[in-house]
Amino acid sequence: MSDFLLTLIINYGAPIFALLLLLGALGVPIGASVLVIAAGAFSQQGILSWYSTAALGLIGVVIGDAISFGVGFYGKEWIERRFGNSPTWRSAREAFDERAGLAVYLTRFLITALAVPTNLIAGGSGIKLRRFMIYDFLGEFTWIVLYGGLGYWFGSQWEVVSDFVSNFGGFIFGLLILITGVVLAIRWLRSR
Repeated sequence: MSDFLLTLIINYGAPIFALLLLLGALGVPIGASVLVIAAGAFSQQGILSWYSTAALGLIGVVIGDAISFGVGFYGKEWIERRFGNSPTWRSAREAFDERAGLAVYLTRFLITALAVPTNLIAGGSGIKLRRFMIYDFLGEFTWIVLYGGLGYWFGSQWEVVSDFVSNFGGFIFGLLILITGVVLAIRWLRSR
């Protein structure tokens, strides 16, 4: 995490925090989860107002998610022409459609590495923007309250919390890949 970004947040406050979260929701690698934890710690120290920072951050990240959903929505014709006839693509799309709400919600705070791809897939899958936005808002609200709350609660130890959260997120992502691999291997073995 760049000290420069933290300095920007300290000096310019909640609007810069919201802009950075918007950029993170578009896929810019800024370490948004670390920023949310840091913002919680800065709020505890009186540097930022918790309510305005959380509210503007939530607005910024939800706008960013809506934009990346839109990219998926407007790119879906190309994707359908390219992959639409593939049985694998149809199967993946059906599975996503069944669990789209849960996928959107969980990728906001638990498996954040998959948030932007999930936005693109959701936009291209045909789920309604309203449905996406409800799950997106709930997930991002959970993320900001949970991660910002950890930063607020642990105050000056926010960097330790940030390291733990990053490691935990990596563990969850790795576990998800392992489970997917095992399921695919079992399906492959059964089909033989």
